[in-house]
Order: sequence, then structure tokens, then C-alpha cells
Amino acid sequence: MIEKVNSQVNIQSMLQTLKAYQAQAGGGVDDLGNKVGGAGQPQGASGFTDLIQKSLNSVNEIQQESKAKAEAYERGEGVPLTDVVLGMQKSSIAFEATLQVRNKVLKAYEDILNMPV
Repeated sequence: MIEKVNSQVNIQSMLQTLKAYQAQAGGGVDDLGNKVGGAGQPQGASGFTDLIQKSLNSVNEIQQESKAKAEAYERGEGVPLTDVVLGMQKSSIAFEATLQVRNKVLKAYEDILNMPV
């Protein structure tokens, strides 16, 4: 596919193809700089930002529940120790998974920034 990347015609053709794919995938910018929506994206679909926000909220809820169970156990309420330990482990695993996703996203972002243009 890449015979003569240097030619201006091939570069323009590749740019138009990429813009078309971007528009189909969920929005992009047309030749005039206007935002366009994707045909393949269903109505009301949430974006990447919404997905990340929901995930972070879920991890926060798990951590809050774990903290509440631990405090209830410390106060002497009828919370079994196994529930406290399991809650703490769930909280720890959720946080570690979130941290790993963050690290992968940052690595990908740095890789993109360091790509030669």
C-alpha cells in the first residue's frame, strides 16, 4: 500500500481515507473543519470520557464501601471480619487495575507524542 509515500497525491489520498474512517468510527472533522458524527455510532452512546468516569466512580464506591465496613467492624457492629477483609481486597484490586489502565493510557499517549511526523 505504501509505494511512494513522498508523493503529494498519495499523502492527500491517505489523509482523505483516514478522515473517512474517523467519520465512520464516531466523529471527526471534515475538510472544512466542521465536526461530523459517525454513522456507526448508536444514538446515545457514551464516549471514552464517560466510560472512564463511570469506572472511576465504581472504584470509588468500592473503596467507600470497604472503608465503611472496616469502620463498622472497628466500632464493634455485627460485621464479620471476612467481609471486611474481602472488601479491602476488592478495593485494592480495583485500585490496582485502575492504576494499570492509567499507566497504559499514559504510555500510549507518550508513544503518540514521540512519533515522528
